[in-house]
Amino acid sequence: MIIQKRVIFLDTTYNRWKSFSCFFSAEYCQHYLKKCYQKNNIAQPEQKSFENCYAYLYYLEHGQIYYEQADKAPLILKPILLFYGLVHLIKACILTVDPAYPETTAVLAHGVSTRKRKKQNYLFFHDEVKFQKHGLFPFMSEKLFHMKQLEGEKAIMEELLQLIPELNDLFILLEGKKTFERLHREGGQLQIPNTVLDCYHMTENRFKEFFIEKCNYHIDLTSKDLAFNLDKNIFSKSSLIKFNMDGGFWEIPLNKNKFAHYPELLIHYLLLYNLSMIARYETEWWSELTKMMPNRDFPFIHLFLEVTMQKGPFLVYHYLMH
Repeated sequence: MIIQKRVIFLDTTYNRWKSFSCFFSAEYCQHYLKKCYQKNNIAQPEQKSFENCYAYLYYLEHGQIYYEQADKAPLILKPILLFYGLVHLIKACILTVDPAYPETTAVLAHGVSTRKRKKQNYLFFHDEVKFQKHGLFPFMSEKLFHMKQLEGEKAIMEELLQLIPELNDLFILLEGKKTFERLHREGGQLQIPNTVLDCYHMTENRFKEFFIEKCNYHIDLTSKDLAFNLDKNIFSKSSLIKFNMDGGFWEIPLNKNKFAHYPELLIHYLLLYNLSMIARYETEWWSELTKMMPNRDFPFIHLFLEVTMQKGPFLVYHYLMH
C-alpha cells in the first residue's frame, strides 16, 4: 500500500537525477560548497569552493553515468557498476566536508576486504567483510557521520540485508521473519509501537536509554507511547530509524545487531562492495547463482540490487541537502 502523506522534513519531490540537476552548474556548485565550508568553519571557503567545484560536479556526473549504465546492464554486471556509482557519489559528499580530499593515497582504497576464494557450499548470507584501518569506508564513516570504525570488525551479509527496510516483505515470505516495524505518526511526531519492546527484550525505560544512545543527535522520547520528533538532519546521523522508499514511511529494525544504528549509506556500501568483488572474482559461483537461482541468496541479492539502484542516490541526495 502506498502511503501518500509522508513525514515532515523529507523532500517529497525527490526524483532521482532530476533532483541533482541544480548541481550540474559549476557556478551553483561553488556557491553550494562555499556554504558547506562556512558552515563547517573551514578556512578560505571562497578559494576552496572555487578549486573544488568541478571535482564535485564530476563526481556526481560520473556517479550518475555508472547508475544509468547499471540500469541497462545485465544482472552479472550490475553490482560492479552500482558500487562504483555509489563510490563517486560518496566522494562528492566527502568533498562537502573535506576540501583537501583526497589528501593521501591511503584514503583511496576500499577500506574493507573480503575472502577472495569462497569456501565449498558458499552462501552469500553467511559471507562477511572485514573493516580495514585505512580507506574509503573508515574515512567516509568518520568524515560524513562522525563514526570511528574498528579495524578487524566483521559484518555478516545476513545482518546487513536485515537492515534494508525494503527487504522486509521478502524476509517475511522466505524466512518467516519480520525485520522492520513501521512507525506511526501522531501529529508531528513519530511513535514507536510497544511491540518493538518485546523484540528488543527491553523495558520501556531501558529501550529509551538504548534508543537515545544509538542516535547521534539530541532526541527526546516522551513518556507517552514512545513518541519523538524526527531530526531534520537524520540522513547525516547514525540512527536506528530507517526510511522505507517503497511505502514512504519510517521504520525501526527488529534485529538489534551491532550495525542497526549505522546510516544506511554505509550498509549499502558494504553490501555493494562484497557483491562487486564476487561479480569480478567469483565468476563460476556468480554465473551459477544468476542462471540457476539455487537458494535464497538469489532473490535477496536481486531485490537488493533493484532497491539500491534507487536508494543509493536518494540517500546521497538527502545527505547533501541536510
